[in-house]
Parts: sequence; structure tokens; C-alpha cells
Amino acid sequence: MKRVAMKIAYLGSGFSGSQAQPGLRTVESQVLEDIRKVLKADDPELSFSSRTDKGVNALGNAIAFRSGMDDLLTLTKALNSVSDGIFYRSYCEIGDDFNIRHASRRIYRYVLDGEGIDAERAGECCRIFEGEHDFLRFCRYDGKPTTLTIDRISCTPSGEHVVLEFEARYYLWNMIRRISSAIEAVGKGRRSLSDVRKALDGEDVSFGVGRPDALTLQDVQYDMLSFSDADPKAIQARKREHVMDESLRLEFYRSVRCIRNKYAATNPPA
Repeated sequence: MKRVAMKIAYLGSGFSGSQAQPGLRTVESQVLEDIRKVLKADDPELSFSSRTDKGVNALGNAIAFRSGMDDLLTLTKALNSVSDGIFYRSYCEIGDDFNIRHASRRIYRYVLDGEGIDAERAGECCRIFEGEHDFLRFCRYDGKPTTLTIDRISCTPSGEHVVLEFEARYYLWNMIRRISSAIEAVGKGRRSLSDVRKALDGEDVSFGVGRPDALTLQDVQYDMLSFSDADPKAIQARKREHVMDESLRLEFYRSVRCIRNKYAATNPPA
């Protein structure tokens, strides 16, 4: 049987996180359901590159599993045809000893509400976090070493938002959401750059945790692998349906802003 790596996308609001949890719908449980429908395999030895918490989105999380189907393009078509909420975007064959967790880099995006944010000050805060630091005050500690390197954080105004993009080999639990919350606080003048430096030096300073749905795992990259794109037709039809759903929701909220009660009585009863 072949061992396969695939890049998958999903909207986090539909799942209780990525990892399997008894009685809950998760990304892992949905992927397993899809694989079993297509390959009729009880244990495809599924593994994930990156864990995402409840509400966190992904455009390029990576998974690995065993497949009895040799044609991987056909396999992605079949998976996309049966899945409810997972988009299988690209694929490649990997060796038996390849560890899908050993990525070259992981890229995340975090979207901030831009109202009141000084982008220049927020960008200066981003630069403080770049490089090697002890991020103990910027994670939910789970016993793992807390010193690591962030290669890059960019800060880009985009319409009503400010978009942060992170690049590193790996991250700690809740790390990006806590850093993003700190950048927002500095950008809005609620905290200072000095506060951030103190936290990185180990002082007990908390900036809170940002909302999960503003975070997206953009891509997991492997310098040693070359992924092929799935058939776009297998994704487009499902994507159009979801885009229509979201357009209707957006139109509803736009209407709420300026709604007028046209049914109100012009001449109220005496």
C-alpha cells in the first residue's frame, strides 16, 4: 500500500478541533470517515502535521495515511466527492519512514479588527517577537520546551482589518493567538512595547488570548516534497455552495446595520 501526504483545508467553526475526541465531530474524525468510505480501510494509519484548536481554520494542514488506491488524483476526487467540510487540495507519495510532523516551516495568518490600531506601532511590536525567545508567557504551557525561533511576522493593513502573518518551523499551544493579542494591545495603545519585552524576559505579564476563528493555518511546507494539485472541478462545486451560504449571511448583517422598521404604524393608536 502507498503512503500518501495530502494538504487539506477546512473552516474551523464546523469542528471541535483537529484531534479525535470521543463523541465530538473533529477534523480527524471527518477525514477518517472520508477515507473509510473511499478506501474501505479500518486503520489507514492517519497522522496530522499540525494540531488546530476548536474554531481555528486551515488552508494547508498536512496529513499522511496509507492508500490501496494507486491513482492519487482519482483518490483526491473521490475524497472531495464524499467529504462534508474537508477540502483535499493537493497530494504526493511519501516513504514509509517520513514523519509528516517534520515540516520545513508553518505559515499562519491572524486577522485583527483594524479599528484604532496604529499599524506602524503594531509592526514594531511584531519585530520584537522575531528571532529566538522564551515564549513561556505567550503560550498555554504543556510541558514542552518554550524557547523557539519565529522567522518572520508581517503586519499588513487590509481594508477594515490588519493581517498578521507568522512563519516558523513550529509553535507552542495558543502561542499565535496570545502574541496576536499582544500586538493588538500595543497597536491600540493599551500596552507598551516595554510590556512585551518584560514578558519575553520572563515577567508575569498577560495580554490575553485572541479569538480562534481569526486564525488560519495557511500552509505547512516541506522542502523535500513536491505536491500536485487536486482536480479543481472537484472542489469548485462545493466551494460555490459554501460561498453562497456565506454571502447570504454577510448580506443579512449588512442589512442589520441600516434596517428600518417599514412595518411600524405611521399613526400610532391614541
